[in-house]
Amino acid sequence: MTPPDRPTLGVGLIGYAFMGAAHSQAWRTAPHFFDLPLRPELRVLAGRDAARVAEAAGRLGWEETETDWRRVLERADVGLVDVCTPGDTHAEIAIAALEAGKHVLCEKPLANSVAEAEAMAEAAARAASRGVRSMVGFTYRRVPAIGLARRLVAEGRLGRIRHVRAAYLQDWIADPSAPMSWRLEKDKAGSGALGDIGAHVVDLTQYITGESVTGVSALLETFVKERPLPAAAGSLSGVAGEGMGQVTVDDAAVFLARFSGGAVATFEATRFALGRKNGIRIEINGSEGSLAFDFEDMNVLEFFDGSEPAERAGFRRIIVTEPEHPYVAAWWPAGHGLGYEHGFTHQVVDLLTAIAKDEDPTPSFADGLQVQRVLDAVERSAAVDSTWTPVVPS
Repeated sequence: MTPPDRPTLGVGLIGYAFMGAAHSQAWRTAPHFFDLPLRPELRVLAGRDAARVAEAAGRLGWEETETDWRRVLERADVGLVDVCTPGDTHAEIAIAALEAGKHVLCEKPLANSVAEAEAMAEAAARAASRGVRSMVGFTYRRVPAIGLARRLVAEGRLGRIRHVRAAYLQDWIADPSAPMSWRLEKDKAGSGALGDIGAHVVDLTQYITGESVTGVSALLETFVKERPLPAAAGSLSGVAGEGMGQVTVDDAAVFLARFSGGAVATFEATRFALGRKNGIRIEINGSEGSLAFDFEDMNVLEFFDGSEPAERAGFRRIIVTEPEHPYVAAWWPAGHGLGYEHGFTHQVVDLLTAIAKDEDPTPSFADGLQVQRVLDAVERSAAVDSTWTPVVPS
């Protein structure tokens, strides 16, 4: 628990829907379980609808509200701006916040285009020279089992990486009558399943392996091209109303890839996998061992040690709830699992620790740009009949 005499850091959050609620939970919870070098204070919540943002602020624990995000940047009591808006606004808000001297946490994907992500990474580099820090919210990095997977790879327990398999499977828009939302409009979201969830598995596999995707051959598909316009918005979808809207993003993305160390890979991202609610599935095979992870069983990591004799070799089911595992010591006794929200809390812990140490946190905006380059290569490949397309190096 963070002592009350620690220096404070005022936080301003832009956006109050699904991600805004998840981030709010993290800012509230982190100082109660972790000994933080800074104590976050929930100063102001910003959103365009005054009534709705006021309701959200009361429910989520924010002191004040604004309807113009620019006013948040003008406040002397705000030292960090947390961006939880649709992707089309990330670049403008994040760059302005960094130029105003505010630390920035920005949800993924970093931007809607490589050009926007490049501008954000350049702004972050300029700000870092003045001690202003930035981080992109690839939150699944903070799952303890993912941290353990990275540790095993870094220790050489898998040897040379040969195969990477990654899929992110959801089903929340599989029903053709599910209404339109901003996530289905390219001008707001940038892409569909590719950027919304595919970005996560691109980042996770690069994080675990310590290698980068260097080229892809891709397919994109939109199964339902028209949907009812929404009568009311919800956390992800909403309630159908009158009229139809055009879906302008992909419903599914499938691509082959190669990693910088020579490994071959397959990736899949879809929101049409009936029965899969939030299935992040990763398997990595190396010359000395393998590991496998499924977020729908997020407290478990499967590990195969190739050095064991055949008579007793097999995948080992590791329950990642021991105090020696990443982040776990701050929480519950061994065997008492963590959930979705804990990754956001760990994100706050890592960000505040880096700021207090005057270090650049990870994943950085440069990391976010690299993922954006992979997404761009996928789109370019799919547009030319799956032609092998190199990822433009940073």
